[in-house]
Amino acid sequence: MQAVTIYTDGGASGNPGPGGYGAVLIFGEHRKELTGGYRLTTNNRMELTGVIEGLKALKRPCAVTLYSDSKYVVDGVEKGWARRWRRNAWRRTKKGDMAMNADLWAQILDLLDVHRVQFKWVKGHAGNPENERCDELAVQTAKRKDLPEDPGYPEPLMPPGSQLPGLNIT
Repeated sequence: MQAVTIYTDGGASGNPGPGGYGAVLIFGEHRKELTGGYRLTTNNRMELTGVIEGLKALKRPCAVTLYSDSKYVVDGVEKGWARRWRRNAWRRTKKGDMAMNADLWAQILDLLDVHRVQFKWVKGHAGNPENERCDELAVQTAKRKDLPEDPGYPEPLMPPGSQLPGLNIT
């Protein structure tokens, strides 16, 4: 497997508000920057989207070291929260509290089945050049006037095959 380093960041102005993400992919001497956003979204949705878009850009299975300044993202994967939520039909607790952003977590988990990814937390706004670049991309994109709608916000989308009590969503 080829070794790739990915840095990601995301944010929303107002949370919720217009949002953007940035991703920087590094493979040897090669570098690729990605950015995008939505006119109304949340910080966490943009953080997750940055990860998704970074991993989707890989053309073959890779060994990835992924840096994010989002504890939500890093802990969600590294502490097994997202896999547990999926096993529990996207419920966080026994009381039935639903996991937020299940549509995006499902995509990340699917991508983790393709790539070998190690998530590492990096302190945001602390001078890490690649994290700072991702932040710049996210902020610049969030200011654009032509951003599309976030298909998963404000109504949470359930991943294909998920079920809620009394509903059959496929």
